[in-house]
Amino acid sequence: MGVGERPDGGDAVAEGMDGAVRVELVGTVRAERHRTGVSAAEAARGDEDVEQHPVMLTRCPVGRPSPPPQPVDRGPAVCGRAAPRSARSGPASPRRDFPPRSRRLGSVTTMLSAYAARFSPDDPLSALEVGEQPEPEVPAGWELVTVKAAALNHHDLWSLKGVGLKAEQLPMILGGDAAGVTADGREVVCHGVVAGADGMGNDTDPNVRFSLFSEHHPGTHAERLAVPSVNLIDKPAELSFVEAACLPVAYLTAYRMLFVQGGFRPGETVLVQGAGGGVSTAAILLGRAAGLRIWVTSRSQEKADRAVELGAHEAFESGARLPARVDGVLETVGRATWEHSLKSVRNQGTVVVAGMTSGDPSPAGLPHLFFRQIRVIGSTMGTRAELRDLLSFMAASGVRPLVDDTYPLAEARTAYERMAEGELFGKLVLVGE
Repeated sequence: MGVGERPDGGDAVAEGMDGAVRVELVGTVRAERHRTGVSAAEAARGDEDVEQHPVMLTRCPVGRPSPPPQPVDRGPAVCGRAAPRSARSGPASPRRDFPPRSRRLGSVTTMLSAYAARFSPDDPLSALEVGEQPEPEVPAGWELVTVKAAALNHHDLWSLKGVGLKAEQLPMILGGDAAGVTADGREVVCHGVVAGADGMGNDTDPNVRFSLFSEHHPGTHAERLAVPSVNLIDKPAELSFVEAACLPVAYLTAYRMLFVQGGFRPGETVLVQGAGGGVSTAAILLGRAAGLRIWVTSRSQEKADRAVELGAHEAFESGARLPARVDGVLETVGRATWEHSLKSVRNQGTVVVAGMTSGDPSPAGLPHLFFRQIRVIGSTMGTRAELRDLLSFMAASGVRPLVDDTYPLAEARTAYERMAEGELFGKLVLVGE
């Protein structure tokens, strides 16, 4: 499953919330605000149901041990941050003022969060709210992390559309990527796959069910986050919080596709479909650093040129005939590129699938599969051990995630709007105070 994809591909149907529970809670909160002098504007941002209910979990990915590939000369690869907003044309988005953090409304401690308040399949941004939400409960074996940086993924937009969530779970804090600090001062990267009902499950066991942050448990786009202790990975000193926050979803997905499920080795040629996306950008950087020959496709000449600047050896127009067949293909686009992927891979080559942003392909191209003995392998996120390997690889190789821009948490709406527009090259990251 790629970023923003659900295994079943289904849309949840919005249902009415329990009015009695909401009225009782909101009435209590409003009374407390009146007593403490909270303004009407602040109150309007906080009148949301805070009940959280479980959702059916999906199966956990199985990983096989895979030490991080040894870095080699990355040639002309350029990785870093795009021009800051201050250097762009047009006025900067206005900052929004919010009430002080860690306030208490009655017996509830709140925090600033970006959350799905409702579902809107046609206009997902209309379902997004940025305001106060209750601080998450911390079960036994979990820890509370102060979030320093949290990246955005298309999974967050799908959540706003209602995919993978039910109405009774609203409001749901969004986000799957995070890096931060624990109560004892430990700097950590948060692995976003919660394995088992208690979060302590074996994430290499195919029989253990799993969920992602913002599906069953509150997500990372908030000031604080409850995380299973086993999911807290030490942040390498070489990486900033912003850089580390880009890794647990898109970069871990690319790492697993390349080196675990695909098993590609230095010198092999891998085609990455769709330059510009988070997973494809990660695959270019990681693959080039590991000695792979990376080819990419794109409908945009600008994105194709950027991909070559990052380290891709060749860039081609989407659907174009390649000079030669490749050893493997990384497929996250689906319907728009599937036939091209099957035609482009060599006999007995490998296609690794982690998403279908353009939809489910039909027909499936079965003659290519059995006549040419092509392997098609699914891939979802990655394990805790693979995240540790990825962090070590990043620290040792000098590769850094490409960051398009950063925004304060209070400006999360602006970041979501930019992600929805799709004109990105690199990650958008929300930063805490």
